[in-house]
Amino acid sequence: MRIGTGYDVHKLAEGRKLILGGVEIPYEKGLLGHSDADVLVHAIMDALLGAAAMKDIGNLFPDTDEEYSGISSLILLKKVFCLLKEKNYCIINIDSTIIAQRPKLAGFIPQMIKNIADTLETDISNINVKATTEEGLGFTGSGEGIAAQAVCLIDTVKA
Repeated sequence: MRIGTGYDVHKLAEGRKLILGGVEIPYEKGLLGHSDADVLVHAIMDALLGAAAMKDIGNLFPDTDEEYSGISSLILLKKVFCLLKEKNYCIINIDSTIIAQRPKLAGFIPQMIKNIADTLETDISNINVKATTEEGLGFTGSGEGIAAQAVCLIDTVKA
């Protein structure tokens, strides 16, 4: 068994959609980035890649490559999943946290979990997503950005 952790942060900006866990969240700002800037999915990808000792999403999907401009992070997650399968890894579970002062996310979390589980071809019971605030402190607390953390457990597929 192997454990991985991931962390991502993006700045909030006007004129962008807010996408978290593959769900478009109604909000006056969105996350700035080369792809759809889905910090939750980015943290999950980095956790999975870290567990498999396969570097990180910056190496795999560089922001200098136009192929990834505006791309859905769920498409990138599927690519990471395929790389894990090629190395005979299976996902045991993922636990993640979104750190944002606003908007309130609780009502969107079930769909985020479903999107991630479907993309990773696993049961929703293997995916956990939580949301928290930082009580007005720091860049997330002031509404400048949103961050996410993830931890995962993977194992080799038994023949």
